[in-house]
Amino acid sequence: MIFPRSFSLVIGIFICFTTFAYGATLPPDEVEALKEIGKTLGKTDWNFSMGADPCSGEAGGWITTNLPEGSENTVTCNCSFVNNTVCHIIRIALKSQDLPGMLPSELVRLPHLQDIDLTRNYLNGTIPPEWGSMKLVNISLLGNRLTGPIPKEFGNMRTLATLTVEFNQLSGPIPKELGSLPLLEKLHLTSNNFTGELPETLAKLTTLKNLRIGDNHFIGQIPNFFQNWVNLETLVIQASGLDGPIPLGISLLTKLSDLRISDLNGSQATFPPLNNLTSLNTLILRSCNIIGPIPDYLGTMTNLTKYLDLSFNKLSGNIPSNFVSLSSVQKIYLTGNLLSGPVPSWMLGSRKNIDLSYNNFSESQSCQQGNTNLFRSSSKGNTSGIVSCLGSYHCERNLSSFHINCGGEEVRPDGNTVYEADQNLGAPSNFIQSPTNWGFSGTGNFLDNDNRDSYITSLSGLSMKNSELYVNARLSPISLTYYGFCLVNGIYNVNLHFAEIMFNDGKNYSSLGRRIFNIYIQGELVQKDFNIEDEAGGIGKAIIKNYTANVTDGTLEIRFYWAGKGTTGIPVRGVYGPLISAISVNNPDFVPPPEHKKRISGGVVVGIVVAVAIAFVIILLLVIVCRRGFLNRKGTLEQDLRGLDLQTGSFTLRQIKAATNNFDDANKIGEGGFGPVYKGLLSDGTVIAVKKLSSKSKQGNREFVNEIGMISALQHPHLVKLYGCCIEGNQLLLVYEYMENNSLARALFAKLDEEESTHMSTRIAGTYGYMAPEYAMRGHLTDKTDVYSFGIVALEIVSGRSNHSYRTKEYCLYLLDWALVLKEKGNLMELVDPKLGSACNKIEVAVMINVALLCANTSPAVRPAMSSVVSMLESRTVPIVPDPVASDEQMNLKGVMIELQKSLETNTSDVHIQSTSTDGPYTASSASVGDLYPLNWDSKILENR
Repeated sequence: MIFPRSFSLVIGIFICFTTFAYGATLPPDEVEALKEIGKTLGKTDWNFSMGADPCSGEAGGWITTNLPEGSENTVTCNCSFVNNTVCHIIRIALKSQDLPGMLPSELVRLPHLQDIDLTRNYLNGTIPPEWGSMKLVNISLLGNRLTGPIPKEFGNMRTLATLTVEFNQLSGPIPKELGSLPLLEKLHLTSNNFTGELPETLAKLTTLKNLRIGDNHFIGQIPNFFQNWVNLETLVIQASGLDGPIPLGISLLTKLSDLRISDLNGSQATFPPLNNLTSLNTLILRSCNIIGPIPDYLGTMTNLTKYLDLSFNKLSGNIPSNFVSLSSVQKIYLTGNLLSGPVPSWMLGSRKNIDLSYNNFSESQSCQQGNTNLFRSSSKGNTSGIVSCLGSYHCERNLSSFHINCGGEEVRPDGNTVYEADQNLGAPSNFIQSPTNWGFSGTGNFLDNDNRDSYITSLSGLSMKNSELYVNARLSPISLTYYGFCLVNGIYNVNLHFAEIMFNDGKNYSSLGRRIFNIYIQGELVQKDFNIEDEAGGIGKAIIKNYTANVTDGTLEIRFYWAGKGTTGIPVRGVYGPLISAISVNNPDFVPPPEHKKRISGGVVVGIVVAVAIAFVIILLLVIVCRRGFLNRKGTLEQDLRGLDLQTGSFTLRQIKAATNNFDDANKIGEGGFGPVYKGLLSDGTVIAVKKLSSKSKQGNREFVNEIGMISALQHPHLVKLYGCCIEGNQLLLVYEYMENNSLARALFAKLDEEESTHMSTRIAGTYGYMAPEYAMRGHLTDKTDVYSFGIVALEIVSGRSNHSYRTKEYCLYLLDWALVLKEKGNLMELVDPKLGSACNKIEVAVMINVALLCANTSPAVRPAMSSVVSMLESRTVPIVPDPVASDEQMNLKGVMIELQKSLETNTSDVHIQSTSTDGPYTASSASVGDLYPLNWDSKILENR
């Protein structure tokens, strides 16, 4: 049976001291072993004089009482052997002793040792593989400088119940041999440099109750074999390197009371099935790429009383109404999601244990007095931009700088510049506004140290220049954001002052902490995995990071975010998260206006008169030009549109700008010959794609009107719907429905690159595909039209070329024309993309080509149904293609083939003259070549073709 350590300590001391009267002694070989162990560890105060040892009762450094919390200095004996005449060492606990040595392999000379605890020392070197031959029950090496791997020999230690190696520098993969430990209950691996996948042999650890594997460099997905650990009570996976999604098998871990998963890589997924985990009292699923609504069952978890953190995901919809049953939860964080709708009344007010900021709740709720836990962003998504609550803030005047002594009092380090104080301006989870033009907000709580303040003061003297800026610092457990507002627009210098003042500078465990966080400016990541100590070259040293920021709307955002990396328990629990000492922001190019009015000189008066005269002449010219119709573009368009019976609506430019965030580049999803395409969100929640005429576009008014008329008249399941248009000033905009998978070409090649496929956005508006002859002649769409389009696409797949990319100086040859001529010649395999090489199956290619030609037949009646197409492609039926009836024009192309091939190889053809053929099928597309390959299309995909 495994007893708690405190209980073991009491029993051990009792056994030791109650046997002295009987003359029990420690064997000489164990005494000698202790001497060697002390030397290796750097333990210098053990008393071996006059035959003293830990079991003799003589005074010495064997047991020390009244130590600070978390410290221990104990060597425990069991003197019950051989009728209470022989003692053996069963436990060594040297916690927070700043031991400078190495782990002793001499422990093997203590055959009855069960417990070795060397927590928070300054030990270096590797873990001795010799320990694997011992019968240790508990090993704790937390908080040292250990390197190298976990010895595979530990798999032989069948008595091992606890292995804690957190906060070291261990590396390498987890040995598969650890899966052979039948009694292992606690495995703590957090904050090391472990790599590789978790071995499948760990599935056998069915006795496991507590697992912590955060802040490492593992690869692969969270394994499904986690579901085997049915006795697990605590699971912590924070910034482990593992990919999501969270496996469905987690629903089997019904004994979990503490579940913490954060900062997962990988794809998006809906909320994991946790409805069977009724014992949960702490639940953290932060930054896990979770989408969709919050499940109602969370509101039924009556044991969930400590902590609920679902922040920085993409959760949407309303907060479940039954969440009122969670009103007793100590901390609730729903920060940084897409939640909307009404906020439950019990969440409103000035409660500091609830953070709903950076969501889509109504501004009226977000900005009520006292509801600073509801503040939200107003630009660039849900994690950047000044809070909307300041939208109505009246700026007396626009400024070009601000300076903050973060966490400290007002100081003037150079005698002139004032760094304003923020020492007493609030706590995490609230937005705090300064008396001038800046504010800040934080979110989160230190899980294992709720009493920690959000600002700190250095306990030791600092000697760097302007040390008054570094004595104090602002601290946050998760996210800390500073805002500047009422700023003149322009380019700013942003100087961020840092100094690590929470760790001690010396050869002790207090110097082993690692603080790692990310820095964002204006929503852009400018510094990943920032470590103050490493950048500054030591603890207590200053480092100033310089950045530039473009302020376009009078606001600036500087954000610091803890992504789960670094130590969380050195020197004590709850020491982590972003830390900032001071912030200096200024616009070096800003020239302030004169403060006093000056008398206007005569020369200035003359200049004003001349300027007015010139302005009058310009206005007169504009009137003349306007009357002659040169500037009547809008009126002409409106007249043209009135002549069309459109089934669409109209939008104002203001609506479009609001939907696309003023055509923000972050919403740009494509670039075609017509112009850019933006994703947008209307006020009613409708997602749209906006096609904007660029100044470089060759498409004029008539083409614009034609496109509106043609697409508004079409209704087809495979064609994007035109919602309407916007004609205002010089703006020509088309508003389409938003559809996933972008253009036809992008959808075809999405499988070539899974990472690229995750960034697909809309199908470029107006792109239907390839028009069949009957569509070109009569404008109606049928299923047979779709079959025709499939045939053209299939030819493009086989050949690796666009339908109309074959051109010479005299001809533009369509792909179908070429295929028909090659079939007539009996050389269809010449159509195959040479890049396929010998990798392709010629039989399957031949089937594909014949199916394509059958689908692209000029007669709709001959084209097969798509069910037949699938049957032919799966080789269940054989495609029978009628002999092609090629036109004279197509037959004349035979002689052009050689010239065409040369042209393609030399890439010298630059003249595009359409073939004069009228008998062949018309295969034009409403999309330009640029529409088929939109902006951000990964060049690797095209190269791999």
